[in-house]
Amino acid sequence: MRKISQETNKNVTETYLDNGNDGVVQKRSLDIKPILENNKRLYNQNDGYSPDKGLKRIATIPTIILEIWTKEYHKDQNKGNWFDLPKDIQQKILREKLNSSDYRYFRTASGKF
Repeated sequence: MRKISQETNKNVTETYLDNGNDGVVQKRSLDIKPILENNKRLYNQNDGYSPDKGLKRIATIPTIILEIWTKEYHKDQNKGNWFDLPKDIQQKILREKLNSSDYRYFRTASGKF
């Protein structure tokens, strides 16, 4: 595949590749290391509650990850808009993912979601 162009906007890099007769492939990548390092710092900082205990910080999740989770939910690579999902489905996905040890690095405080 031949690279057509590459664009970087903040931490997201989009690369467009010529795939011959099959069209164009869009590759998106994100350096999530700074996000994960900050999540680890916040996780170890305190219990995540606001001073009045009215709010709790739970997680920081890059939007590209939310897009991937949405595509997994729909089982369709063309349906990745997290914000189009109903709120109850968003909560179901977040609860499943954030309570899993596989995604613990997105957590910014201990406890169950």
